[in-house]
Amino acid sequence: MKDNFSTQSEAYAKFRPVYPPALYEAIYQWVNGFERAWDCATGNGQVARALAKRFKDVQATDISRQQLEKAEPADNIVYSVQPAETADFPAGHFDLITVGQAIHWFDHQRWYEKVVYCLRPDGILAEFGYPLFRMDETINPIIDRFYHDIVGPYWDTERRHLDDAFARIPFPLERLATPQLNMDYQWTFEQTLGYFSSWSSVQHYKRKHGSDPVELIRAELERAWLGSEQKRKKDLADMNTKKTASFHILLRIGRLNS
Repeated sequence: MKDNFSTQSEAYAKFRPVYPPALYEAIYQWVNGFERAWDCATGNGQVARALAKRFKDVQATDISRQQLEKAEPADNIVYSVQPAETADFPAGHFDLITVGQAIHWFDHQRWYEKVVYCLRPDGILAEFGYPLFRMDETINPIIDRFYHDIVGPYWDTERRHLDDAFARIPFPLERLATPQLNMDYQWTFEQTLGYFSSWSSVQHYKRKHGSDPVELIRAELERAWLGSEQKRKKDLADMNTKKTASFHILLRIGRLNS
């Protein structure tokens, strides 16, 4: 698994979307016990904190120590630096294993061997994430140009798994029914730029060119954000006008048959 997020761990913790309660409700309906859960590739621990409200014991692992340093502690969460494929847990240990916005980075054969080893009989695996977000008809073309043309060459090849909704990632468990879910947020101009700054492709671009690619779209995005010339003159001093950022949630839930 690649570590693409240590260098921007602060931006990741601050600007990444937070999964809604409906996601956890969709997962929990299949879970038979709430003793032990493992949140793999936990990042800043947002999923682990949600799991800790239901499970007695939560193990939260990541390969980025910098990310874990941003994670909020809880009495029933144990954070540890461990790769997904070689994490050191007992056999048949977990009622639930979760992976949020990270399955595309894994060695999938070794990962599922680990899942089968660590899940209890009838245990549940939930993998979820989100592809490119949408705003409105004036902002979306700028998002698309930034994503495909400006930082497009700097995405790792694994990013394609989000673009094609995990279609090329195997899933060797019994597939369970999932609802259609979305996340909608009201973001300011600066929050939107902040989210761009958390992308791994932006970090790759910076290392290659020594400059921030987000600045290449700042002026264009500002014009689109504020609209007409009259409105821009009125609102230039206040860029806190909010727009809806919408993310479709990719979700796969599976059961380990005993």
